[in-house]
Formats: sequence, structure tokens, C-alpha cells
Amino acid sequence: MNSWPWSAEFIRRIHDSPVRLVAATTGGGSLAISALVAAAGASRTVLEAIVPYSPEALTAFLGARPEQFCSQRTARAMAMAAYQRALGYAGEAAPRTLAGVACTASLASDRPKQGPHRVHAALQTSATTVAHSVELLKGRRDREQEEQLAAALVLNLAAEACGLEDRIDASLLPGERLEIARSQPPEKWQALLSGHGALAQARGGAAPPAARRLIFPGAFNPRHDAHRRMAQLAARLAGLPVEHEISILNVDKPPLDFIELEQRAAQFGDDERLWLTRAATFAEKAAMFAPATFVVGADTIARIADARYYGGEPACRAALEQLAALHCRFLVFGRLVNGVFHSSHTLGLPEALLRLCDVVPAENFRHDLSSTELRTA
Repeated sequence: MNSWPWSAEFIRRIHDSPVRLVAATTGGGSLAISALVAAAGASRTVLEAIVPYSPEALTAFLGARPEQFCSQRTARAMAMAAYQRALGYAGEAAPRTLAGVACTASLASDRPKQGPHRVHAALQTSATTVAHSVELLKGRRDREQEEQLAAALVLNLAAEACGLEDRIDASLLPGERLEIARSQPPEKWQALLSGHGALAQARGGAAPPAARRLIFPGAFNPRHDAHRRMAQLAARLAGLPVEHEISILNVDKPPLDFIELEQRAAQFGDDERLWLTRAATFAEKAAMFAPATFVVGADTIARIADARYYGGEPACRAALEQLAALHCRFLVFGRLVNGVFHSSHTLGLPEALLRLCDVVPAENFRHDLSSTELRTA
């Protein structure tokens, strides 16, 4: 007998389900992996278990360095990365039978920690994103007890993915509260994640688009006053209504989860047209919206010219030729890039891209605060 708060029967029921998963933990929660792989039948459930413990390993796992290593957002990004790995490993398995579960935690150590002890666990499937977070009372448990609590949260999410009703008692203390975030979005959003859909309207009316489109792509994380002013000025200059676009895919990061998509979409009014897409590159956006004028900052236009996003110079040139052939243009707003204010004509862009750019003069618009600075302020 062990003193763990979960039973062998609980683990057996997980392994008896048709769900297959990838688990990832950092900072805590690895006892959940031990519980899953130590039981008979683990090969029916566990596709992969990974512990990207160092900052470098977690950055490699996510594809980008997180702004905080222990946060709900990072746990959700880990669960999404795990789910994407499950999709890659599962072959012909239906996406609805796959899951990614993850945990990032800051627990008791051999040296005092200034910040709170906390656990963030997350689940990603084709239909839902779930996150469980709890801040622990410091000094009330030893490391092993905190590890057991973290593992219980991960295993409970694995059980939810498997459709089980039973849950492990995480033994929270008075004053501790489990915070739960959950999103089960419309089927069109789910289709974007599974790859069965490429475009979903999240906001805005049903009016038909103009013959030429004015598309404002962005992460909008968060949307701020400069974004709104850019949209207003772009609409005035182009004489077209602005349509915003958020891609769930990013060449440098895991796809956006459903909670993240809901939060970003909620920043737009019902009268503002917002599209969710799988178009990670402007070549893909052009194929979807052309003929179109794209509203971009100087930092974005620089990335469009960066060959590493295309796999080399020949593919980059081909993408620029495609943009021109589809009658796409860029309305470029100046931005601070590495501390220097730039527009498209000061970035050393290739001539093929410069020919597609119209510049908004700095005297008409300049706003130096970025979304990243707002998030970290």
C-alpha cells in the first residue's frame, strides 16, 4: 500500500478508457506521470510523458520562452503543446480521443522561496480547454505533500478527458481555493483546432464583404488604444470597413487554446468583424482574403521579409510573388523596432515587398507602447 491519495482502481479506469494522452510537467506534478506509467495498461493511454524542467527545456517544448514559467497561461500552452504532440503520434486516431495534460508548479524547495507556492494544471482536447489553479499556504506541507496535490490535479484532468466522474480529493486546506477556468467553444472554433475548418467568424454582422477587403491581423494580446486608432485611420484612408483577424496558429508557438481565444475575442464589440483562422503566414491570409489590404506595423512587415519563416530565400520570394499576384497590399504603421522607430522604408525590405507597401506617416500616427509592454507592466 502507498500513501498516495489516488487508488489503483482510479488509475485502472483511466487506462480502460479509449483516450490517449501526452503529459508534460515542470516544477511539480511528475508523480502523476509515475502513477500513470507504473500501472498495468499504461501503454494503452500514455503516448508520451515529458518533464521539461529547466527554462531552456520548457522554452524548447513550447517553441518560445513564456513570459512567466509558472502561470495558468503557461500551463495551458503546455497542455496545447502536449495535445499537438498527441495528434502527431496517434496516426489515424480520432482527435476527440486524444488529450494533452500539463502542470507547471512552484513548490517547496531546499531553499526559501519569496513568491507563493502554487500549482497550475491544464487539459486540452479537441473540444475543451480546462485549467485548475491553486495557491498553497506556505509552510503547511512538505515537498512530497505538495507534489501529491499537484499530481492529484493532473490526474483529475486526465480523468475528465477520459469521461470519468470520480475525482481525487486534493485535500485543500481552509483558506485555499481551487480556481477553475473552462471553455467549450462553438463547433466552428473546435474545427479550427482539429484542422477541419480554416475560418470562423467570432464577431460582427452578416453583411457581405467588400470587393476588396481591409484586414487587420494581430494577436491582440491585449488589444489596446493604438490598435483601435490604427483601425480607425486605416478605414478612413482605405475607404473600407476594417475586418480583424486572429490566427490560432503561430510559427513560433503552440496554437492558441480556447480560453485564450475567448479572452481575445471578448475585446471586440458585436459590431466589429473578427475572424479566427488557421492562417499563420501572410501567404495563407492572402489566399483566404484576397484581394486585400493588410493593416500592419513595421515590426510585422519586417517578419514578412524574413526568410527563416519560409524555410529559405526561394520560398520567401515565391510567397512575395504570390502576394502580388493576389493583388494584396500592406498599409504600414511605423513602430519601435529594437529601440528605433521604423517604417517600411527604413527596414531594408526587398524591393518586391516595398512595392506592395503604403506608409502611414509618423506625423499621422505614432504609438510606441506595445502589447508585450502592457502585459509585463
